[in-house]
Amino acid sequence: MEGGFDPSDERLVSLTKDGNLDAFNSLVERYQAAAFTLCLRLLGERQAAEDATQEAFISGYRAITQFHGGSVKAWLLRIAANECKDELRRRVRKDPSMSLDAMLESEDGPAEVPDPGEGVGELLERKELSAEIQRMLMLIPFDQRQAVVLCDLYGYHYEEVAEMTGVSSGTVKSRIHRGREKLRQLIPAN
Repeated sequence: MEGGFDPSDERLVSLTKDGNLDAFNSLVERYQAAAFTLCLRLLGERQAAEDATQEAFISGYRAITQFHGGSVKAWLLRIAANECKDELRRRVRKDPSMSLDAMLESEDGPAEVPDPGEGVGELLERKELSAEIQRMLMLIPFDQRQAVVLCDLYGYHYEEVAEMTGVSSGTVKSRIHRGREKLRQLIPAN
């Protein structure tokens, strides 16, 4: 963006607040993959995740003056997660009879990046496992799914998840514990 160096998030936010759209676009480029992956895990559908990600960045741009420090990534992921929650609410309002099973019948599972060293059998097995994990994630309540995904799949600490979700660390710990318990119950015994 500026002279070949990578400006800090804080600098990009400051430039965006001054009306520099290129600065915000740099933030989008920096965090769009993380936001999309989060939306895909929370919604379970590629098209819905793409839409939610786009809406999250539009909302972030409109609300940039309300950002007063902290982690830009956490702030943007919080907006993305809230957009996912809103999307799920819209679906239920649009069709109250829509079952969870119908919401899960999507061919668009989470994107898989193939490992060049793995064979076709391993790739298929990994895709099946990923699809099964996604299916189970969609069976637990949104707040628990969000906490588990941010902690267990993204590797964020409880305090970071608390900042992203706008709840206390204790609430995050509780949601993760309950979510993991529900996932354990869903895993078939072999």
